[in-house]
Amino acid sequence: MPLTPDRLDNVERVIQAAPIGICVTDAQGRFERVNPTYCEFYGYREEELIGQPFTLVVPEANRPILQALHDRFIAGEDDEELAQEWEVHGKDGELRNILARAARIVDNQGAVKKVTFVVDITERKRMEQRLEFLARHDELTGLLNRRAGLALLEEEIARSRRYSTPLAIAACDLDHFKRINDRHGHAAGDNVLREAAMRMRRALRQHDHLVRTGGEEFLVILPGISLAEGWQAMERLRLALSATPLEAPPLTLTLSAGVAELAPGEDSDALMERADRALYGAKEAGRNRVLEAAQPVMGKATKSG
Repeated sequence: MPLTPDRLDNVERVIQAAPIGICVTDAQGRFERVNPTYCEFYGYREEELIGQPFTLVVPEANRPILQALHDRFIAGEDDEELAQEWEVHGKDGELRNILARAARIVDNQGAVKKVTFVVDITERKRMEQRLEFLARHDELTGLLNRRAGLALLEEEIARSRRYSTPLAIAACDLDHFKRINDRHGHAAGDNVLREAAMRMRRALRQHDHLVRTGGEEFLVILPGISLAEGWQAMERLRLALSATPLEAPPLTLTLSAGVAELAPGEDSDALMERADRALYGAKEAGRNRVLEAAQPVMGKATKSG
């Protein structure tokens, strides 16, 4: 229900005392009233806002959209807007997130105004984004986690079959990682994993995928390349990893890897099993090397085959 003139005296008291941000704008969208909570949230003094367009607190790219929505609301029939989430910024330029709801009122002179109620949901949005990130990524390294990586592998296998393009993968892990934890502690081990992940990511192409499958183990998905090209890519990665010794703890990182190319009719489990066997072969041969996986026997490309 719209606010009538005889109720406007109470509005000012509500605006000043409310624990949420409240502003009143005129029909053109200029600030007429702002309460202390609103000023505190945005970092402005009241006198800095009064008379300014409300789009002052909106990222420049979104200002035309917000102004158009304001104009339609002022001219429309609805007395209240549905609650909507928006990205805004304070005087310091820092981006924030709000939940905003508005009501249309009429003052003593019959002028239409808009009252907007603002709730700060910045921390909630950050938490939601963090949880969404952790659902798909490893917290320590920022790489895709095992679940997301395996799902991505299925997508790449489907794409490889659809477009008849090659696909290679590599199973790899850091050599003697247990010794690092035993000698230097788990905190040092975590630093080594982060550094290794960063170096490996830099050594790969932009559209390759690096996955931390667990511990010091990684999966590399290499779309569009053959077994031989996959071996070359992993050899470059191996050399890049060991090129510069770490300072803390002082050691040289080495890596063992097994590379396999997707065979016709092969499923993801069989493909990864072949890569794993090649990885174990690299370890048994002395580590710090990349081995190609044996091609599957005809008729046994898949686990069910």
